[in-house]
Amino acid sequence: MSQAATRNFCIIAHIDHGKSTLADRMLELTKTVEQREMQDQLLDQMDLERERGITIKLQPVRMGWKGHTLNLIDTPGHVDFSYEVSRSLAAVEAAVLLVDASQGVQAQTLAVLYQALDQGLEIIPVINKIDLPHAEPERRREELVSLIGCKPEDVVFCSGKSGVGVDQLLDAIVARTPAPSGNPEAELRGLVFDAVFDPYRGVVAYVRIVDGTLKKGDGVTLIQGKRTTEALEVGRFAPRRTAEPELPTGTIGYIVTGLKGVADIGIGDTITLTRKPSTKALEGYRKVTPMVFASLFPTDADDYQVLRDAIDKYALNDSALTYVAEHSPALGFGFRCGFLGMLHLEIVTERLQREFGAETISTVPSVAYELSVTSGEELEVTSPSELPDVTRIKELREPWVKLEVVTPQAHMGAVMELSNRHRGSFVNTAFLDLDRAVCTFELPLSEIVVHYYDELKSVTSGYASMSYELLGFRAGNLVKMDMVVAGEPVEPLATIVPRNLADSRGRAMCERLKELIPRQNFEVRIQACISGKIIASESISAMRKDVTAKLYGGDVTRKNKLLEKQKKGKARMKQFGRVAIPSEVFVEVLKR
Repeated sequence: MSQAATRNFCIIAHIDHGKSTLADRMLELTKTVEQREMQDQLLDQMDLERERGITIKLQPVRMGWKGHTLNLIDTPGHVDFSYEVSRSLAAVEAAVLLVDASQGVQAQTLAVLYQALDQGLEIIPVINKIDLPHAEPERRREELVSLIGCKPEDVVFCSGKSGVGVDQLLDAIVARTPAPSGNPEAELRGLVFDAVFDPYRGVVAYVRIVDGTLKKGDGVTLIQGKRTTEALEVGRFAPRRTAEPELPTGTIGYIVTGLKGVADIGIGDTITLTRKPSTKALEGYRKVTPMVFASLFPTDADDYQVLRDAIDKYALNDSALTYVAEHSPALGFGFRCGFLGMLHLEIVTERLQREFGAETISTVPSVAYELSVTSGEELEVTSPSELPDVTRIKELREPWVKLEVVTPQAHMGAVMELSNRHRGSFVNTAFLDLDRAVCTFELPLSEIVVHYYDELKSVTSGYASMSYELLGFRAGNLVKMDMVVAGEPVEPLATIVPRNLADSRGRAMCERLKELIPRQNFEVRIQACISGKIIASESISAMRKDVTAKLYGGDVTRKNKLLEKQKKGKARMKQFGRVAIPSEVFVEVLKR
């Protein structure tokens, strides 16, 4: 396999624009997979990916086409998995930019395009799904020409479903993708762009060989991680792992390292030979930063160990998940976990249940906050319970994001109103064509992690798409809102809210708890408080018992005596009684 005949590329697009289906046709046309083994979404190897019709993990594969070796990386399209896209871009020389012929350029199309341009990749524009009844390929070609400044004849038309035009796309990839530029005679340098855990063979690292050659049995060292191990096996993806004697310069392949955990090998690390090491590390990746935090508890408190084992094993194949043990007075022992977004949270909880049998309760998602305390110390908190006393807080800062919404012009007003309602500030508007615009806003991350996407789909009848990136932390007028039930603060229900919205959110929480908490033998007061000041309140009336039911006559004073005794008992219970809130109430209140 010659370096000059090697082509490394990935497919990038908005979610559901047909990346995985197009990859299927490429595998079929290049005869990488035999016809009898073909199935839809072949590179999506998880059941969850097939059911949801989305790609969650990047997946490499090697193909042959007209004397050339093509290394393809299929990437996810959802914004929550954009870190997988950024890893793929660093391992290739070109990106196939896929656009749906009926939907056109969407928010995530723009986001991944900007990433690819920043990496200096060759962009190959492709209009997919040209056989759909509502396809407008010519109009979409004009969009792409104005967006990336290419010539109209550079845009390839194809259909990943029927296979029309896929051979022309493969020809374009061979013609336009630069060959890898590494030095075969130099010391080995390989970029680790992903890693998975194999229960039988340890960590399997996915690498792009930049310089030199790696052979089976070579001793290898991780330059940044300072770990030394042996390449027990090296090979290519076809698409299953297939062993080979060596990985030459410019190749994408895998290394079976024998290491015991994914934490032992850093994504973005540089791998080199132990006997003849390189001292110059490759430029790696930014560390993946969790953006959304939620606590996971077992539905049955006795299953804590099951959940612990499940999370430990799951984390071996998802380096983006962070977690620490915690204890809640209401829900028992669990874990405070960091996720990249709401979809990532859903995928993690569903995979824990399917693959490890761990049923979980998820608390309401929150974001990380930075704060300055009066002593001059800087802290980061991921839960309201971690906040110090209000008198010690000098400044509280929350994460803000740049949000891009692609929407039809008719819905621009609704999008503006929605963003204003969620504390957003308008930045600018750019028009993709006469009918569609890209509206840019800046708004707090906490406003979009839970409800914003659903509301956006509602106000735009499903025609809008969104993408966001972290801008940094900004100071805000934020307060901790405590929920007090029968005089006792309930810590798991505490939230951090903007002061100007505290009253309405406090009332909503009180009303919700009033519906859910069972009635007691005494009146229960539910209050929302900020720094001890009550801002909202509701009452659950006491259960009534007819203590005079057994009276069958006599003087009225007998009845009054019983009623007075009941009244005193209720007053005493209200003073000393405690409300045990069932875990089902927390599940309902804390539902996302």
